[in-house]
Amino acid sequence: MNTPPALRTGAALAGVAGALLLAGCSGAAQAESPKADPAPTSTDSTAPYADGTYTADGAYKTPETVESISVTITLKDDVVTDVEVTGEPLTRETTRYQGQFVAGIADVVVGHRLDELQVDRVAGSSLTSGGFDQALVKIKDEAAAAAK
Repeated sequence: MNTPPALRTGAALAGVAGALLLAGCSGAAQAESPKADPAPTSTDSTAPYADGTYTADGAYKTPETVESISVTITLKDDVVTDVEVTGEPLTRETTRYQGQFVAGIADVVVGHRLDELQVDRVAGSSLTSGGFDQALVKIKDEAAAAAK
């Protein structure tokens, strides 16, 4: 099998062009993928908080989607007296895990000081806590500002 040099050169150039095209596509796909916001950091974790009810949203990434939840916390003397978490899950699996989180979060946070809350896994749900923690930082900032 004798392949003419021009044909081999053309095939090689086509292969290199294809590789460059694919490499360019992979970067564009990553740039457009939705991502959960990085967890914000509160500026003052020891501030006194104004009593009241505060609501904030948080987002977290699952293997399939970026999910969001809304967190409402009621404070009295810097202690959580009530919590409500709602969301609109996009997948069946997220529905299950968010449901477990919602069902168990009150046992984890009610009766605890706001500054002492560290939520990572609730009733088997570990990703939802990322959105909860984001919302919690926003709530802390709002309640601290209201106390001034």
